[in-house]
Amino acid sequence: MKKGDIIEITIEDVLFPNKAIASYEGYTVIVKNALLGQTIQAKISKIKKQEIEAKLVEVVKSADYEKQPVCSHFGICGGCLYQTIPYEKQLNLKQNQVTKIIDGVTTDYEMLPIVKSPKELNYRNKMEFSFGDAVKGGPLTLGLHQKNRFYEIVTVDNCQIVDEDFRLILTEILQYFLENNATFYHKMSKEGFLRYLVVRKCAKTEDILINLVTSSQGTLNETEFINMLNSLNLSGTIRCIAHSITDSIADVVKAEQFKILYGEDKIEEEILGLKFNISAFSFFQTNSLGAEKLYSVVRDFIGDTKDKVIYDLYSGTGTIGQIVSTNAKKVIGIEIIEEAVVKANENVKLNNIQNCTFIAGDVLEKVDELTNIDGANKPDIIILDPPREGIHPKALKKIIDYKPKTFIYISCKPTSLSKDLPEFLSEGYKVEKVRCVDMFPMTPHCEVVTLLQRIER
Repeated sequence: MKKGDIIEITIEDVLFPNKAIASYEGYTVIVKNALLGQTIQAKISKIKKQEIEAKLVEVVKSADYEKQPVCSHFGICGGCLYQTIPYEKQLNLKQNQVTKIIDGVTTDYEMLPIVKSPKELNYRNKMEFSFGDAVKGGPLTLGLHQKNRFYEIVTVDNCQIVDEDFRLILTEILQYFLENNATFYHKMSKEGFLRYLVVRKCAKTEDILINLVTSSQGTLNETEFINMLNSLNLSGTIRCIAHSITDSIADVVKAEQFKILYGEDKIEEEILGLKFNISAFSFFQTNSLGAEKLYSVVRDFIGDTKDKVIYDLYSGTGTIGQIVSTNAKKVIGIEIIEEAVVKANENVKLNNIQNCTFIAGDVLEKVDELTNIDGANKPDIIILDPPREGIHPKALKKIIDYKPKTFIYISCKPTSLSKDLPEFLSEGYKVEKVRCVDMFPMTPHCEVVTLLQRIER
């Protein structure tokens, strides 16, 4: 065997999130994006002692449980790996993957049944589409990256994890710029105009926000663009049309200049009876109805909050902190993105909540200041909802040193959770309960809520 050889294997296991495992001539083979039970051809990319890394070339035989995909872009677009898996099977796979990960740290806990998403399709409230082309020099496209490709963009005008309003907005904006012979921003040459299209739509209110992101190398006919969008026959209502300009070489949605072309600078969503303003760059869970399920699990795990001091760390727009604030003495949140904190404090006023305060800054630096805030004292409960890679080790030590009775750790990447859990265990905490919440149907991802309690010694 050597690098570049094609081997045929049958997938025996899949580890989170998409790490498929097979055996071949005494070696363990690891390949991404294959499903349990599939027979595939894979190209060897690396050979170690008893391990082979390989890339999927072709599915020779589907798994016996697979069904036909509902989306015409399946297999071309890089998303929705689980689309051919029946939904109940998706839930079982996710639950089993997370259980294995937590069991690698501790087995003395209760794993509760996974909570399914209220909607299997049409569930996303936000999409970031990219402008580009599907083949070099081809016509303008608008959508998502092709599978395993860095440059090529496929127009996902039949994407099934968003509703018809997203598809119509994408289609009409693409057609508008095709007719105007607009150019897209090339990552290599750093030339061109169109970069991204961000669309947000609230599940309860059906408010829509549209943010066009371009470079400074062109002009937008604002009146024409606004009129085109407002003429669309949408089920929701456009509340905001924005134009962001960035010349950053980073392939991320950002803005050096930001202008509201139409409407307000926000849309409004409802979660568990509370209202939340969301701006163009706010973090908000991408599955609004799923977020209600997620936050209900958090609330159930916390239990009675009467007269308790709660820290909500990595708080985003303050959704969790406000939802658990009932009867609490004080809730204090920290979030590094200043715009999100502005919106969090706006949302506190919007919901007429008197006991919540959100501050901007890095948790590593700001966590030392929390007991100085009026009415704070030491926390009884700390809620953690960190970025995908988990908590900075120095910040984690500071957080645990507060020694609250209860921690709630919300993770969208259970392998990061498992990296942080030993620190809690070594400091006298026990994992009491774990529950997965499926926020991302058709994909390998889910949220994991963990309840940790301090052991009295």
